[in-house]
Amino acid sequence: MLKNTFLQIIKLILKLKKFNYQSIILHDNKNRSVFISFFLNSKKKININNFSFFCQIEIIKKILNILNFSFNKNDLNITEGREKNIFKKKYIVLHLDEKWFHKTYIENYINIEPSKQDLLFFLKSLYIFTRKQIIVTTGFTTPKILNNIFRYKNYKNIIFLKNLNFFYLEKIILSADLLISCHGSVSHIAAASQIRQIDIIDNSYNYSLWTKHFRKYCFIYRENFKNLSQKILLEIK
Repeated sequence: MLKNTFLQIIKLILKLKKFNYQSIILHDNKNRSVFISFFLNSKKKININNFSFFCQIEIIKKILNILNFSFNKNDLNITEGREKNIFKKKYIVLHLDEKWFHKTYIENYINIEPSKQDLLFFLKSLYIFTRKQIIVTTGFTTPKILNNIFRYKNYKNIIFLKNLNFFYLEKIILSADLLISCHGSVSHIAAASQIRQIDIIDNSYNYSLWTKHFRKYCFIYRENFKNLSQKILLEIK
């Protein structure tokens, strides 16, 4: 990873100056990138700071237009042809990662952390409402609450999968009927596959910057888990 030391930046510039570029796109809004690109040889230099758009999909479309590329809605389907992990039964994925837990996420976001009792009630209600198998997944770290729920008891229609790598998690989402998650990488997997999703977001941030192009998409603002879980069930109905 590039460190922000002047010497390393100069070394990188000297390395990159060995080549001539058709186009350079500055897409990260960083002064470092602007500085580096100034010394590089390119027929076109495209800086998104010069655009008036405020969502990523419009920025991408503008860049494509400048480069004389066309945009097709099917270009959003970037997961086509990827392997799927198909279960025999239809299922819903609840991705319960660190974003659901107050101490492991942004503390000034509204607390949506469930109690063991409330989470188990929600999982059972989710099955009753949908009659579909519920698959609970998580991130790199397994929340204690999930270990407490699933360690000593198996549930017929609720499966807990932990320690998944990203690619296996992707396979599971690609075959799901519905994804319920806090906004993150899994949200973009579902959107790219046109999988229906309920995205849990905080009202302090404008997520439409990243989600304007999402298909089969619904969002619910964060609030205490009892109210949030009820709104999720109502949205599914």
